Amino acid sequence: MIVVMRANTEQEKQDRLVDWLKSMGLGIHVSKGEFQTVLGLIGDTSKVDMDLLESLDIVESVKRVSETFKCVNRKFHPEDTVVEVGGVKVGGGHFCMIAGPCSVETEEQIVAVARAVKDAGADMLRGGAFKPRTSPYDFQGLKGEGLELLKLARAETGLPIVTEIMSAADLPLFEDVDVLQVGARNMQNFDLLKELGRTGKPVLLKRGLANTLKELLMSAEYIMASGNEQVILCERGIRTYSDYLRNTLDLAAVPMLHELSHLPVIVDPSHATGIARMVPPMAMAAAAAGADGLMIEVHNDPLHALCDGAQSLRPEEYAALAKRVRALREALA
Repeated sequence: MIVVMRANTEQEKQDRLVDWLKSMGLGIHVSKGEFQTVLGLIGDTSKVDMDLLESLDIVESVKRVSETFKCVNRKFHPEDTVVEVGGVKVGGGHFCMIAGPCSVETEEQIVAVARAVKDAGADMLRGGAFKPRTSPYDFQGLKGEGLELLKLARAETGLPIVTEIMSAADLPLFEDVDVLQVGARNMQNFDLLKELGRTGKPVLLKRGLANTLKELLMSAEYIMASGNEQVILCERGIRTYSDYLRNTLDLAAVPMLHELSHLPVIVDPSHATGIARMVPPMAMAAAAAGADGLMIEVHNDPLHALCDGAQSLRPEEYAALAKRVRALREALA
């Protein structure tokens, strides 16, 4: 249920209403916009008298919300959420470019790529230290050493770092990481999501390769219900009947997620296609579809990459793409 307050309602009166609703055992999510305040009622609202609420002089309207996700719901929070990471903003008209290698391999590699993507205008650096792989024999990442190399690259370039966390047990290692990424395989690792909700750190939540949009939003709900409102959704392709691409990039998910939720939505065309030459056209399409940002894999030597070299752009290719994306967004503005 949502309660829309009248404009210029006195704070004291609103606080009394919130206290009364909490006395019924409800959780209250307060969303203050530029022109109105919305109270989101979370819990068993069957005991709430809608007619009584609507009769109050400080209440403009009351509506029931049928969707099971509440905190992430745009009805609860009409204005776009803007997630800020080290001065970089994502959402609400702020477009963010995240770039870097699939996995951190050496100091020389990650620092070289970090410098290259920054020169091309990237806002954040991505890089995997812990790598969930389908085969137990594939490179699993440098783990703690990889995190230290990412921090070194951040010190060299000033770029905030984005890297994947696979287990809540590893949280102490991630205290100095700017954005915690939840990979597709962990999208429904609910214990991990709840722990990330308690950290207060920005979380980049990737859609699972076989999950619906509702399931993605419910996973985000786990994070927000635990107290963390800094969530970025990421569409990275889903598994379909496609036999020539790694996954199918569901670009319709971008406007639909914006319609359903106030959270920023970015797109990862690298994992969606699995083929480097397919990344630029899909990145351009994602920007045109209204994405709040792009996450693109870049490697200085893709032929010898330890992970996902086939989908990685070279630094000069990324620079050319970044320039085209900026031109496209200017044309659409």
